[in-house]
Amino acid sequence: MNLPGFDQILKQAQAMGEQMMRLREELARETVEGSAGGGMVVIKANGQGSILSVGIDPALAKPEELEMLQDLVTAAVNVALSKAKELAAEKTRSLTGGMPLPAGFEGLFS
Repeated sequence: MNLPGFDQILKQAQAMGEQMMRLREELARETVEGSAGGGMVVIKANGQGSILSVGIDPALAKPEELEMLQDLVTAAVNVALSKAKELAAEKTRSLTGGMPLPAGFEGLFS
């Protein structure tokens, strides 16, 4: 037995889920940049919050160690962001009583 309007609500939820998936794909392609120290450290990230690169002015490190330092900072920041997303997902599951969210809505909380 369908409730009046339930089919419409379900269609709207599915459409919103599809829009959320397209938005996540679009955000993955977009990049932003932040800097500190007058541009001595530059971070590039995508719209989903993943760090793409870290640039460190050679004056701040030994030239032979600079590439490794940039890679290590990139990796460490991405691990921290991943853990933050896991924490948000865990808190969301406790809030929703473990009920799965519709497709596309998971990204709102992770």
